[in-house]
Amino acid sequence: MSKRLPEFSVESASHEQKAVLQDILSGPRGNLNGPFLGWIFSPELAQNAQKLGAFCRYKTGLPLRLSELAILVTAARWRSQAEWHIHHPIALEAGLPADLAEALRTGQTPHFADADDKLIHDFATELYETKRVSDATYDAAVARFGHTVVVNLVGLLGYYALVAMTLNTFGMRAEGQTALPFEE
Repeated sequence: MSKRLPEFSVESASHEQKAVLQDILSGPRGNLNGPFLGWIFSPELAQNAQKLGAFCRYKTGLPLRLSELAILVTAARWRSQAEWHIHHPIALEAGLPADLAEALRTGQTPHFADADDKLIHDFATELYETKRVSDATYDAAVARFGHTVVVNLVGLLGYYALVAMTLNTFGMRAEGQTALPFEE
């Protein structure tokens, strides 16, 4: 899975590592695709991160299309091969336009037919580029989604940046990934 990490074996895993793996496999994801086999070398981090990830992926209050858009913005910003590979098909299946996703992947400004798509993109882009969100974008996000969902959106963006950093640092690829969406 990674040339930078030792080979991981369930047979030689600690009790804590096995518990994390079981929690991930029995949770909403049902698989270990992503950063989990990197985080497993720190079981406490893995357990806390996977729980945060389950919340950020499934319980933010955003529709799936918008959560996946935020994840793709993150994957494109970090040029995270595995993150894009895993989430691109989910985003398309959730209704995100293919041309919008392709614009993100190639570093272009997408054309937005949906105001919510533009708002999520603008929010995430401002946060990543300027390390802040303008009053206008923030106010629009709160008016549209409410404070709780905006807080959750910030958490989602932060969590998937952590995922991207993990995948990139350890050179991890998604299960079955043969093509890379970003040039290296």
